[in-house]
Amino acid sequence: QVKLVESGGGSVQAGGSLRLSCVVNRRELMLYDMAWYRQAPGVDCELVSTISSDGASYGDSVKGRFTISQDNAKNTMYLQMDSLKPEDTAVYYCAASRAQVIAGTRIPLSRRRRCERTSYLEVWGQGTLVTVSS
Repeated sequence: QVKLVESGGGSVQAGGSLRLSCVVNRRELMLYDMAWYRQAPGVDCELVSTISSDGASYGDSVKGRFTISQDNAKNTMYLQMDSLKPEDTAVYYCAASRAQVIAGTRIPLSRRRRCERTSYLEVWGQGTLVTVSS
């Protein structure tokens, strides 16, 4: 069973930095489309950033402040978050689309209202809380 485990969340003051990690328990990271999502109370799920063989993308709210990366040798994806703002406070989730492994074709992760799995082709972590105080 494929599992994703996030870490690195915590509390920080505005302007500070945190780095989130997402470890995959299989050596298949290079075959996945990966993403970070976040969800704050009462707000729809937000697609923060994606990374795949096509490159990286960012939501408008985090462009220039967050950097996504992955280390295939360590089966780990990262999200470096700098210049944090109170509005970045949320539970952050890492997610993987294993479509290429399972179905032989890539299906990137998409936006959704709730931060949860919507297909058997996806795997999600348990989430890690980030709190930014002003």
